Parts: sequence; C-alpha cells; structure tokens
Amino acid sequence: MGKLAKANPSLLSELRDLIEQARHHVAQTANSALTMLYWRVGNRIRREVLDDSRAEYGTQIVATVSRQLVRDYGRGFAEKSLRRMVQFAEAFPDQKIVATLSRELSWSHFVEILPLKQALEREYYAEICRIERWSVRTLRERIASQLYLRTALAKQPEAVVQAEISHLRAGGQMTPDMVFRDPYMLDFLGLPEGYSERDLETAILRDMERFLLEMGVGFTFAARQKRITVGADDFYLDLLFYHRHLRRLVAVELKLETFQPAHKGQMELYLRWLDKNERAAGEEAPIGLILCAGADKEQVELMDLGASNIRVAEYLAHIPDLALLQNQLHRAIERARERASTGALPHVPDAEGEQQ
Repeated sequence: MGKLAKANPSLLSELRDLIEQARHHVAQTANSALTMLYWRVGNRIRREVLDDSRAEYGTQIVATVSRQLVRDYGRGFAEKSLRRMVQFAEAFPDQKIVATLSRELSWSHFVEILPLKQALEREYYAEICRIERWSVRTLRERIASQLYLRTALAKQPEAVVQAEISHLRAGGQMTPDMVFRDPYMLDFLGLPEGYSERDLETAILRDMERFLLEMGVGFTFAARQKRITVGADDFYLDLLFYHRHLRRLVAVELKLETFQPAHKGQMELYLRWLDKNERAAGEEAPIGLILCAGADKEQVELMDLGASNIRVAEYLAHIPDLALLQNQLHRAIERARERASTGALPHVPDAEGEQQ
C-alpha cells in the first residue's frame, strides 16, 4: 500500500469552511421552514376558530386536532404546542415579517418573546435580536433585565416607537433612542461598599466584555482617560467608544454623585473638542453619555440635554428588586408619554434616512 500524500493545510482549511457554511445554511433553512410551519399551523387554526362564533369551539377544535396530529407526527403538536402556535400567529400576524425574522430567530427565540404582553415590546425584541443575532440565552437575559423598558425609545409615544421599529425593519439605521438606556445594570462589576470613581472605571476596564454587552452591540472601546487639551489646560475624558451603527464617537463620563448641571458644561466641552479634532469624514457628531448614581428628572428635562447630544443615565451597582424596577420604569414611561402628548411628536427618519 502506497504512502498517503500529506494534505495541504490551506486545502483542508478551505474544505472545512465549505462544510461548515453548508451545515449552517442547512440548519438555518430548516429552522426557518419549521418556524414558518408553526406560524401557518397557528394561523390556520386561528382562522378556523374565528369563523365560528362559539367560544367552546376553539377549545374543542385545538384538542381534537392535537390528538390526531400527535398520533401522526409526534409530541411536537401536543395541545399546549398548538395553542402556542396560535398565540404566535396572533402576536405576529404579518407573514412577511415572520419570514424575515425566521432567517435569524429560531422557534425558541419566539417562545421567549411570546409571553410579553405589549405588541411594541415584542416587536422591539424581535428586531433587535435579529440585528444583533442574540442567542436564546442572551435574549432571555435581556428580557429579564427589562431592556426595552430601559431604552429611551420606550418613553416615546407609541406612534414614534412603531415608526422607529418599522424604519429599522425596512433597513434603516438604529437611532440613539434605541441604543441608550436608563438605568444601566453594572452589578456584574462586584463593586465594594464605598467604591471610588477610579474603582468604577478600573472595574469596567477589567470586565470590558460584559460592560460592552450591557451597553449593547455596536460599541467598540477606543480609549480611557482620553487627554483633551484646550488652550493651556488638559482635561481627561473617562471613557471613549465608537458605535458602528450610529457611526459616531460616544464619550462616557462616570460620576459617583447624582447628576449636576455643571456636568453638562463639562461634557459639551469634550464633545466640541472631539467634533473638531477626532470626528472622521462621514461620521455623525459625537454624543455624550453621563453615567451617574442618580438624576433629578425635572432638572434633566429643563436643561434640554438632547439639543447638545448629551444623554444622562443612572447606573445600578447592585442587583435591584426587578419587580420594583419594572414598576418604576412603567411609571417613568407613562410620565414621559404624558409630557410628549402635550407637544409635537419628534421627527422619525424614513427608510431612506429622510425626515418625515
């Protein structure tokens, strides 16, 4: 028997890539087909039930159909599963939207999203999950942390929220309201009692990967203690990031105290310097994020920070009572929407980036 020729490493690498790509494509296609099947089954049963005005008919038909399908195709079509498929079709009635989402989201992703009561919240998680390609575990963690309720977007009127989600679905870019949150959960840093601002910054740098996960996909760390020279004085910006979806620099200042009006002037100086000296061609104007231990909402509103491209958010160094946090976020959203209802709605870019 002759001696086997030694395989070319580059050949093996290329063949492995071809096999892995094919496997991924097969798995993705199978997942999409299965998700669409479940949607069609749920939609067909839903139409059958709606065609009959008797309430008890719906319960009976699902149970009857389930027994037959389980016998023919297995436990995947048990009564509980069929009801979830009907719920799926009700929660996501647009087949084209489901078809697009199913290319990135598995059935397990949708199972995590379906229990959410608000339609806009479901749509938000589905679209962000599609764009950021979250695993099921990551999606579950984001929902548990009340991510949607913590976004600036959730505090906008429902018509604006729907317009921004539709804009994103049509291929538009993410907006700052989708990116920035309040509060930020920094309990994973394990900060001791009586920590200093330097302790906070050092802990973030030590666990930058998790910090970036909390900030959201799209952030890239650029610098710490960024030196900013203005005239004869040197200033130092705590953290500098770049956000690829927003196409802009993001300056982050860490404050142990509650937000103070003087923080605005400091951040405005940093942003103007970055805009003049660091902003590249094609980028949007830099945006600032002041992370502080707390903030008086009335003060923040009166200072009109949005006009200066500045965001203020609280950070939580320790795990909060999530039920209490959820109630606080709901109240904040209600107050924000009540205030918005007395004025004009913000402009939302269309799919081409034009203002509507």
